[in-house]
Amino acid sequence: MSTQESVRQQADTVEASEALRLEQEKVEQLVEALNTDLAATYVLYHQLKKHHWNVEGAEFLNIHEYLGEAAADAEEAADELAERAQALGGVPLAGGKRLEENAPVEPEGDDVYDIRTSLHNDMEMYGDIIETVRDHVELAEGLGDHATAEMLREQLITLEEHAHHLEHYLEDDTLVLDSATN
Repeated sequence: MSTQESVRQQADTVEASEALRLEQEKVEQLVEALNTDLAATYVLYHQLKKHHWNVEGAEFLNIHEYLGEAAADAEEAADELAERAQALGGVPLAGGKRLEENAPVEPEGDDVYDIRTSLHNDMEMYGDIIETVRDHVELAEGLGDHATAEMLREQLITLEEHAHHLEHYLEDDTLVLDSATN
């Protein structure tokens, strides 16, 4: 194992890509936005996994599988965000503490909640992230970065689909008998 340590680029720095031909000032704004989305996405991912692991009840399997799929989508989105930030010349955020500190969303507590509360918390977090991503689509468009805007639009579609599915899970209709919930 090598004992030589060489820093190629310091965290929180941006060196605009010569190949992509975007101005340094614009790239700095884009990387900041992408890192914000990256942080939010990882906070969402961990909350979804928590609920995936802890779901119980009559509708366990369906919700467990759904939350696993939603978490996988969040993990894929985080990878895309980090790779785009790097391609633009930035350093993607890494590490749980840094991600949580830079996220515009607040994770729920460490306790295990009933599934309705958990899903409601997930839906709220999705809504907050949706609003942020919409703002970042407009930012990217306004700065002339159509590729980042397109990537964020595609992610926005997935975010909205998951928020909509959660809304359906939270409807009053259920197969569980009243006697089972009292």
